[in-house]
Amino acid sequence: MKLERVEIVHVAIPLVTPFRTSFGTMTDKDTFLLHVVTDEAEGWSEFAADPEPRYCSEFTAGAELVLRDFLVPRAAALPRLTAAALGPALAGVKGHELAKAALETAVLDAELRSYGMPLAAYLGAVRDRVPAGVSVGIKDSVPALLDDVERYLAEGYVRIKLKIEPGWDLAPVRAVRERFGAELPLQVDANTAYTLADAEHLRRLDEFGLLLIEEPLDENNLYAHARLQQRLATPVCLDESLHNARDTASAIALDACRVVNIKPARVGGYLEARRVHDVASAHGVPVWCGGMLETGIGRAPNLALAALPGFTLPGDTSASARYFAEDITEPFVLDDGHLPVPTGPGIGVEPLPDALRRFTRERRDLYVR
Repeated sequence: MKLERVEIVHVAIPLVTPFRTSFGTMTDKDTFLLHVVTDEAEGWSEFAADPEPRYCSEFTAGAELVLRDFLVPRAAALPRLTAAALGPALAGVKGHELAKAALETAVLDAELRSYGMPLAAYLGAVRDRVPAGVSVGIKDSVPALLDDVERYLAEGYVRIKLKIEPGWDLAPVRAVRERFGAELPLQVDANTAYTLADAEHLRRLDEFGLLLIEEPLDENNLYAHARLQQRLATPVCLDESLHNARDTASAIALDACRVVNIKPARVGGYLEARRVHDVASAHGVPVWCGGMLETGIGRAPNLALAALPGFTLPGDTSASARYFAEDITEPFVLDDGHLPVPTGPGIGVEPLPDALRRFTRERRDLYVR
């Protein structure tokens, strides 16, 4: 393939309810889609981060600049554009994994569409549907939290994840356990809100039989997470701290985590995500697929990844209606607690023209051959 055009489509889609974490509160999904046109096919992807660098150092305006000035020119210079060739071509640009992931995914989508091959088959998926968990944000009150959890369980979600922070941890977890029982698959996500000085407090979560506690301490601090894991019976799961397969291998060797959350964008794309999966599986460490409140453009390839054999825990691959009254693709609908893995070529979905037009704020070309 040869690169013909790269377009950024800035979209903003209202969330059905505000989503609060220890980083802040989101009321809409404000990001951009990357549209890649080659001489053989077109591809789409979604930038996973936000307008502000809160979850991670990357943000939408910065990613656009990096793509325009550094990443896309390297892709355009390749004599034969493939997703496999793109990684080495972009390696000279330090960091910016989420921007790299957006470009790689769009190129991979176009490449696989030119072959007529689904992403799930390319990655090595072994399932045609995956179990769906749901992430529940921080609420104003415990009764409001219990109402939300009850609704999600009634909809069929098979696992609940609670966002926690200092002052909102033991009480909500205890309330959910008491209301819905010890058999409910339950986990918590701190989004780096604690320090090692909170170890004894966090150890009190052990009594609730959680699947895991996700990223409790500062990101990239494998030593501190290893120290914390020594004091907890609850498995520590790392998210923000793992940027590639090498980090994952180090974390496992240090016993800094006993579960891995794989977010493809965080590790630079689906090719590296598959390598992270392979490293964890080789060490007997379970993995699951995290979410970034994606539209259907980002959700579809996540479902393909989550169908790999090492994904033994339900992920945050929730139905479209969990976040959006209307998505920009055909919606993903929960069926018996599961979501279908797309079977079409590439990522298996495309934006619906009318919905895309209504939710688009701006379109700009980054590159035209």
